[in-house]
Amino acid sequence: MKGTKLFIGLFFWIALVATGQNKAFTLEEIWGGNFNTEGLQSLHSMNNGTEYSVLERNKEDGSTSIEVYDYASGEKVKTILNSQAISELSGFQEYTFSSNEDLILLLTDSEKIYRHSKRGVYYLYDVGTQKILKLSDEKIQEPTLSPDGKKVAYVLNNNIYVINFETGQEIQLTDDGKKNTIINGITDWVYEEEFAFVRAFDWNADSNKLAFIRFDETAVPEFSMDVYGSALYQKQDVFKYPKAGEKNSTVSLHLADLESMSVDKINLGDYKDYYIPRLSWTQKADILSVQVLNRHQNDLDLVFVDASTKKASVVLNEKDEAYVDITDNLTFLQDNSFIWTSEKDGFNHIYHYDATGKLINQITQGAWDVTSYYGYNAKTKKIYYQSVENGSINRDVYSIALTGKDKIRLSKKEGSNSADFSADYTYYINYFSNSTTPSVITLNKAKNGEIVREIKNNKAVLDKLAQYDVRPKEFSTIDINGEQLNAWIIKPKDFDPTKKYPLLMYQYSGPGSQSVKNSWYSANDYWYMMLAQQGYIVACVDGRGTGFKGAKFKKATQNDLGNLEVQDQIAAAKYFGGLDYVDAERIGIWGWSYGGFMSSNCLFKGADTFKMAIAVAPVTSWRFYDTIYTERYLTTPQENASGYDNNSPINYVDGLKGKYLLVHGSADDNVHVQNTMRLIEALVQANKQFDWAIYPDKNHGIYGGNTRLHLYTKMTNFIKTNL
Repeated sequence: MKGTKLFIGLFFWIALVATGQNKAFTLEEIWGGNFNTEGLQSLHSMNNGTEYSVLERNKEDGSTSIEVYDYASGEKVKTILNSQAISELSGFQEYTFSSNEDLILLLTDSEKIYRHSKRGVYYLYDVGTQKILKLSDEKIQEPTLSPDGKKVAYVLNNNIYVINFETGQEIQLTDDGKKNTIINGITDWVYEEEFAFVRAFDWNADSNKLAFIRFDETAVPEFSMDVYGSALYQKQDVFKYPKAGEKNSTVSLHLADLESMSVDKINLGDYKDYYIPRLSWTQKADILSVQVLNRHQNDLDLVFVDASTKKASVVLNEKDEAYVDITDNLTFLQDNSFIWTSEKDGFNHIYHYDATGKLINQITQGAWDVTSYYGYNAKTKKIYYQSVENGSINRDVYSIALTGKDKIRLSKKEGSNSADFSADYTYYINYFSNSTTPSVITLNKAKNGEIVREIKNNKAVLDKLAQYDVRPKEFSTIDINGEQLNAWIIKPKDFDPTKKYPLLMYQYSGPGSQSVKNSWYSANDYWYMMLAQQGYIVACVDGRGTGFKGAKFKKATQNDLGNLEVQDQIAAAKYFGGLDYVDAERIGIWGWSYGGFMSSNCLFKGADTFKMAIAVAPVTSWRFYDTIYTERYLTTPQENASGYDNNSPINYVDGLKGKYLLVHGSADDNVHVQNTMRLIEALVQANKQFDWAIYPDKNHGIYGGNTRLHLYTKMTNFIKTNL
């Protein structure tokens, strides 16, 4: 492969294989968690900047505790709370401190709703008095303490409530909340899934005002799923789901004044059919920031609302021929100037604007993307961020002055580095891994990246893997359709370049995604190694439309999803098939979700290239998927019918020649099983033979109990029989 780059750690693996027992991986071990790495759970940097807290669980009695450690020494300082000492608690799943750390919100009896949302029973613990207060006997959502710690707001049954701890008074701010009709302060399904946030309310700095978004779902079409359970009769889950081109929730912004006890609707301007993907108060207690996005998602306004006059004004506008990404990178400085990220120069970079929206300067620049914004140290006027400056498959942590000068690469090792900074930016915890090193967690100095101490190294995983025949990834770039595409390949045990091997390709390929990255293994990677031990080559290529190589590369697939991506996977398969050691007659491909959409298209459109494909939870027609995601990349089906239909697998079943396995969960609220059922009917009517499996009551992730083990056993058997 052109430009193959084997990492230094590969020689370590060779040594392991040479001295190890060459054990084979099994699905039972992989999905039993035998190779899981350890991390830090619910880490919180304490206000003093010298200590951090974590959630720890006692495996013997099931109790949980919040433990505080010293950053520099790693020594335990104290136990703030242990559930064993509180009669009301058997344990808790999450904790959240108040801004002054005198109070802690504790989540118990958590119940998952959708991908990000949950409800649960919450308690408030007073650190000083060690008293505990149950907020509600019912399960509530998103309780959030006010900055002064004297109030908490939460959502119950789609209405917003506030408890004043000083007066003991509970205030119901809204009363029109109703399932599948009106939601106050919590996002609807499509906002949660595609804009990735749940809490749609925010406290101002003075703790006397609460801004929230109201969702009117009345006109949104309903989707229903049967939930089979174990009772005599199944139940039906009915929820609002706007498919591409259909009605969205009507959203509106509201402002509650807790001193005057008034709730006002805010007129944001002359917007029609719009989204409010973010809201947050600025440093000034009377200035609220709101992001307003048009339905095509290519025109974004940052709006400031004056809470005293209720007037709204646009301070910043972002336009893009394709779409504008929504992020959480907006940060307000003390003078209400703000830090913002944008792709307007072709790559994602950090910008500084004054309080009126006038550009002060572009802080980062270059032909690379900023991938995470970590924060701003007001004392040193330093910004901390993560980027792909050191190659698009790597991640490094950097600091840079607000002026854009004095940039320092803080992380030193090549691979994937991410950071969690202390409250005062003295230290940061660095999470490092690469394709040969499981997660190593270290404490580093924010000033220069110097390692203070190692927190965790996961050496136990390496020791365990020393017994196995580990098949390392080899990274490279390959020339495909005029682009240098990132790729990795895993070769079989006792690889002989004079022999021919079957090839299984994996890809996801969705807009802005990345599957080729220099990081430690997931469960899928162990599965690939298991297949390699059994004589298969496994490879992955990130084609056009994937992320972290600039906006042009990422947005090349705009208005035509599944065209260039499929061309690239077919071309990559032909490239691999031209290698001396690949059997071009035995090439398969698989993927999940967008990857299932892709693998189906590749088999149907590339019948002479692929012998088999597996599609798990695939989109089979973009007309079945939601408004926000689909219209971001295709506009509406009314405007771009060909973009929807020309690349949807359901319209190309006549091209099926090879072996095909189709898998879905019946309770997939994201990519509905409707996609698979309609594709099945199209395949049946085209008299095409195929294999399929439906997992009852399983969502988009298809997991729980032995489900993953069963699924991967099925896929493994399918590959061994048909490739």
